[in-house]
Amino acid sequence: MIKLNKLKLLGKIGFKALKTNTKHLRTLSSRTEILEPVKLSYATYEDTKIDENEMLPPLVVLHGLFGSKSNWASLCKAYQQKLLPKRKIVAVDCRNHGDSPHSDSHSYGHIAVDLKDLLNHLNVEKIALMGHSMGGRAVMLFALKYPELVEKLIVVDISPVSSDKSLNTMPSILAALENAKLPDNIPSSQARANVDEQLSHTVKEKDVRAFLLTNLVQTSDKKYKWRINIPALMANFSNNIAKFPSINNMHYEGPTLFVSGEKSNYVKESDYPEIKKIFPNTQFNVIKESGHWVHSEKPKEFLDVTVNFLNDY
Repeated sequence: MIKLNKLKLLGKIGFKALKTNTKHLRTLSSRTEILEPVKLSYATYEDTKIDENEMLPPLVVLHGLFGSKSNWASLCKAYQQKLLPKRKIVAVDCRNHGDSPHSDSHSYGHIAVDLKDLLNHLNVEKIALMGHSMGGRAVMLFALKYPELVEKLIVVDISPVSSDKSLNTMPSILAALENAKLPDNIPSSQARANVDEQLSHTVKEKDVRAFLLTNLVQTSDKKYKWRINIPALMANFSNNIAKFPSINNMHYEGPTLFVSGEKSNYVKESDYPEIKKIFPNTQFNVIKESGHWVHSEKPKEFLDVTVNFLNDY
């Protein structure tokens, strides 16, 4: 059964008592403590016939740049069926994406406090956590800042050590989205074809354009808009998205899986030793004949690898 929810937080809701790792608490910066969370949108996938006390901690999934929770719907349904013992699956829209609120601020620190606020709202003490690309960096930072909340960590095709050259194309893509002339009062199929033609001058790959166009939505007055917050993403890209933040020698010791695509350069084998210093209990898995969107290009192989990791006890 799938339940779509929009968070309505009425204040700060405390966690149940947790055994806190004081060493990690001391490393939390004052800047992180004052970051203001936004009320995230999320979708849950669960078997309501099973008592939550009989389930393992929920699996929370974060998408990448330009993505949304809907990109993960098919995989989330599969996880809900294949994970044993059962887990609730929670797919999240990051701020400035999907159905979540827009904000001028966008950094991995902000996404981390948004996620912590979500867990407070759900009254969840521990989670398994998975993120792709931008979401992958966000979940890494979350695990480093709040290791007591993370049972297992899965990072999909992104590194905390280096960045791929293809990131340099993102500002031009954002500019193309911002400069596109969005039509009014025409069917969505025509609108998408119109905007696709405009984007084709900058974005040559048809599948990438199709992915970007999932963010083109029609308003109640039959106009079209981008649901992602393009100005905020442009303003924060170079300093807060393209770079992984300073972590001050923090590390996460829980079970960690890095999944990458064979054709992708986002996670380099030369990064492995430095990654192991930050995440010492790490496994690496490279899925053949796949690129950066490994979970959509090779869903069966990706599902097998991640289910085996999550089911391994």
